[in-house]
Amino acid sequence: MTSFNRNVFSRRGFLGGAAASLALPAAAGLLPTGRAHAAAPLLGTQVPAWYRFKIGDYEATVVSDGPIILGSPQDQFPSADPAVVANLVKGDFLPADNTPLEQNCLVLNTGDKLVLIDTGMGSDQMFGPYSGRLMKSLAAAGFKGEQFDAVVLTHAHCDHCWGIMDDDGNRNFPNAQVYISQADFDFWTDEAKLGANDFVKDFVAGARRNLLPNQDRLIYVKDGDEILPGIQAIASPGHTVGHTSYLITSNGETALFVGDVVHHYKLLFENPAWEFAFDSDPAQAAQTRLRVFDMASKDELPLIGYHFPFPGIGYIAPQGNAYRYVPRPMDFTFG
Repeated sequence: MTSFNRNVFSRRGFLGGAAASLALPAAAGLLPTGRAHAAAPLLGTQVPAWYRFKIGDYEATVVSDGPIILGSPQDQFPSADPAVVANLVKGDFLPADNTPLEQNCLVLNTGDKLVLIDTGMGSDQMFGPYSGRLMKSLAAAGFKGEQFDAVVLTHAHCDHCWGIMDDDGNRNFPNAQVYISQADFDFWTDEAKLGANDFVKDFVAGARRNLLPNQDRLIYVKDGDEILPGIQAIASPGHTVGHTSYLITSNGETALFVGDVVHHYKLLFENPAWEFAFDSDPAQAAQTRLRVFDMASKDELPLIGYHFPFPGIGYIAPQGNAYRYVPRPMDFTFG
């Protein structure tokens, strides 16, 4: 049997052969000589992104605030071997010069409460012009800001809490209580940090702008607390001092909203000990990551990743000495 030689075929050869095969029936008069034209203008717009699914009896909706652009993968993981980073990026056909990350906010309708977990960047373009879409995405998904009973924060970084207030100083969610760990609130609203010489001062200024006007409605979450029906706080520090993930349980089903325990679905799953540039305590963040990965893989928990490719729902499975991410296909039979 003659073996298949992949080198015999090329894109140019394939296209040339296809053109030749089409030329014969055309020449023989078997194809119409006229051609229909249905030109339409380029629209230059994108749909607001949302995706609805179920967690037990709860109706869950991922709503996008749009992607943020963080620079090169090597910049984001400064302690990693550049060659390893380059190979992983190339192997998944990812851009080598920047690290785009999605922002997947989560709406939970428990039947009694309407809850939003994390709020995106607001209108700030610190990390590119593509974020700030939360309110449009919420509206497209059928929600109004005044309907929300609770805004739950994993932590107080810009891409998680800067969507609480609008540019005029009004509350985007005027009837909502705001849930956050006290450690994170205290750290990121500390006026003394406004004199820092790195990104911290800008993060603090934005956190103060969004959190201080809501001090009268803050509720501090503690590890293990069921802060709302079916929503349990899980302390997961390291990325920030008070970073918190949330277990969501309803009618025998459980999912884990991991927040920023893990940012990149490829790089950090396969290298969970790598330091991420924006971690407050990189060593602690790596320990937390391994603990969460171990728990989620053993229990086969669905993960909802704030920065995973939209809609950010998948599983984690052991792979050698590390892990791999398995995205869950979107299911459009719901509803």
